[in-house]
Amino acid sequence: MDRVQEVYATSYRRLVGQLTGVTGDPVEAEDVVMEAFARAVNSSRSFLAADNPEAWLRTVAVNVSRTRWRRSRFFRDVSHRLVAEEAYADLPEDRIVLLAALRRLPAAQREAIALHHLADLPVHEVAEAVGAPVGTVKARLARGRTTLAALLAEPDPERSTR
Repeated sequence: MDRVQEVYATSYRRLVGQLTGVTGDPVEAEDVVMEAFARAVNSSRSFLAADNPEAWLRTVAVNVSRTRWRRSRFFRDVSHRLVAEEAYADLPEDRIVLLAALRRLPAAQREAIALHHLADLPVHEVAEAVGAPVGTVKARLARGRTTLAALLAEPDPERSTR
């Protein structure tokens, strides 16, 4: 339990930042990171045996976010239409725009982009975290960057009328 608390103190904020990019939602990111820590407590032997506890937690959190995404596809589609943009009013405008664009990427591309560019993980660690070959991650990054660039270049009619 002490080791989990120690890793929590040093890694929680960084993991939430990384998973915010993966999920596109800061609240969801906090939930999946907390779920990962709960699993670390319940699977202490596996967690303590990990060479890199933060990587172990990140992998668990990514997997939890994937499971939640699959289970809540319908709810997510409806809730994004119901939740007002003001819910993220405390975030800078460019961060809101980036999160909105990331949400429009396919999940696999969003995960690769978030873990590589926002979490600053090398490609081989991203591959490890998402359980995909390095070449697949490189392809997802390339496609994701291209799509993200196009999405960020699109004029936003709401911003131009403000």
